[in-house]
Amino acid sequence: MNDKLKIAIGTDAFPPTTDGISNVAQSYAEKINQGLGEAVIVTPKNPNQQDYKYPYEIFRYKSWWIPTKEGYSVGWPFKPELHQAIIDRHFDLLHSHCPLATSYYFKRVAQLHPIPTVLTYHTKYEYDFDRCIPGKPAKDFAYNFMLKNISAADEVWVTSEGTVESLRRFGYQGDYVVMPNGCDMPKVDVPQSQVNIIRRKHNIPDGVPVFIYVGRMIWYKNIRSILDACKILKERGEDFRLLMVGFGANENAIQKYFRKLGLADKVIYTGKVLDRAEIQGYYGISDLLLFPSVFDTNGLVVREAASCGTPSLLVAGCAAEGVTDDRNGFLCLESAHSIAMRLQQIMHHKDYLHRVGKAAQEEIYISWDDAVRRAYDRYHIVIDNFKSRQ
Repeated sequence: MNDKLKIAIGTDAFPPTTDGISNVAQSYAEKINQGLGEAVIVTPKNPNQQDYKYPYEIFRYKSWWIPTKEGYSVGWPFKPELHQAIIDRHFDLLHSHCPLATSYYFKRVAQLHPIPTVLTYHTKYEYDFDRCIPGKPAKDFAYNFMLKNISAADEVWVTSEGTVESLRRFGYQGDYVVMPNGCDMPKVDVPQSQVNIIRRKHNIPDGVPVFIYVGRMIWYKNIRSILDACKILKERGEDFRLLMVGFGANENAIQKYFRKLGLADKVIYTGKVLDRAEIQGYYGISDLLLFPSVFDTNGLVVREAASCGTPSLLVAGCAAEGVTDDRNGFLCLESAHSIAMRLQQIMHHKDYLHRVGKAAQEEIYISWDDAVRRAYDRYHIVIDNFKSRQ
């Protein structure tokens, strides 16, 4: 068996489009190419792409461009010559990180030429389908399209057990393997000098509790509950700052909403921040990550915050897999009042927050080196099982 594998990492989102799956694909490609084997990114074309910046091959296929803030391209993998272009690259395995266009592409390739395929199911796609697709016939078509792509994979991976419920909603009843994501930020104690720079930049007073939200600015991440909880805290006379780092389809509405709530003096809206060291600095200045999303199943931001000893407040049973309340994180119910109650209980206990944050750093943090090594070892098993079936 050849230990050096050639892997196609498929993703519907890749820079300049930035989201969690885009970051995952980059991490897989980077770590595999750093000594494990060879990885090539397979992704739709984007008119703003700058692929020369990456030290590995990026294969772009035909797409339709959607001019939105997120900058997504819709892959169009239906041309036969595209299938042959992948076959000619002699990949050992095709690994898709999205069960939509690129997974369909890989399915068609595998039908023409025997190549084993893996699909990682990362998130609850039914939220996007129900939000964006009008009418039951169109939704039924989309659900069926997704189910066929999922079922076509030789092995299905999930990032957490919590993801499986979403898989079952689409009708998938097969087996799966839990393959958690890693974190591209190293374990660090963010230096006080960097903390001071951020404090001066945003005029954050010493001693004031600092919360942070990092991610897409979209309502279904439960951002409204975060802001409503902050409104409750302010009405109770609490002083604090909330850092909001990211961008997305609802960012204008979100900004209008927190101003309407009278939180303009409490919320610091940074917008898009792409520099990873800068984002880690924002985590480092924060006492607590607020991530009450029930959409996410294995939020990368929870591990990112843990990398510098910042604990997270999560809704129990959702993105909180592996988190024990009051040990390596904090849990709440899915309501603004529950969030506000938990924050008021812990926000002034710096030593306690620090201790729980350190436990998060030791217990829930996983590096991408370890995560991709585990996945790469599993590739060999998938290939062997595929050959035995052949």
